[in-house]
Amino acid sequence: MELQGKSVVVTGGNSGIGAAIVRSLAREGASVVIDYFSHPEDAADLVQEITRAGGRAIGVEADVTTSAGIDKLIGAAVDEFGRLDAFVNNAGIETRHSLLELDEATFEKVTAVNLKSAVFGTQRAAKRFLEQGTGGVVVNVSSVHEDWPMPGNLAYCVSKGGMRMLTRTAGVELGPQGVRVVSVAPGAVNTPINAATMKDDALRQKLENSIPLRQVAEPSEIGDVVAFVISDAARYMTATTVFVDGGIMHGSVGL
Repeated sequence: MELQGKSVVVTGGNSGIGAAIVRSLAREGASVVIDYFSHPEDAADLVQEITRAGGRAIGVEADVTTSAGIDKLIGAAVDEFGRLDAFVNNAGIETRHSLLELDEATFEKVTAVNLKSAVFGTQRAAKRFLEQGTGGVVVNVSSVHEDWPMPGNLAYCVSKGGMRMLTRTAGVELGPQGVRVVSVAPGAVNTPINAATMKDDALRQKLENSIPLRQVAEPSEIGDVVAFVISDAARYMTATTVFVDGGIMHGSVGL
């Protein structure tokens, strides 16, 4: 398996795209630390699912908007699996407000979860990689909205735009030391955040018609790309974004 023996942390790993990433990594042989902030039962169920299939995983409650929370996750990976090989900054939230509607508290909450956690997750993981002396990989789960404006969702777009430059700058800074930083940017994905759209036939059809491949991604399709990026098959990739969007950025205007 591509990731046999690798130890990986996935923030926000107990639901949605995060859980799919965990499953893909475990299937490829990685040992996974599943970060969660709420719904510990979901993390416990996922750990049980992976261990029953012969994999290795643990759930760890941590607030990734704090450096202490990130250090807790990395410490758990090292204590349980002996090392850290990859760190996936997946935790994210979305609150849809336009610029004129947006309040300061909401902006700070979104950017703390989506961007601040990624900045310091990347920093803390890189320091661990350099301490180990064997390199490593950071994957930032971004969005097509790191590059594609979405009116009415300003804080989210700003946070993902910041993640884009985090990936590029950190990738350039850390490349000479053997640390890769890559963003994976999904388009529309069949997760709870899109549940209302997916349950409404008219809305779903409209969305799918805006996608050149004419379908919404399943979370597993994002998870598999993250697993590839972490693997040695992607060893020459860094400081860049892999878009997994069915062509939506080029086939539609304004989602």
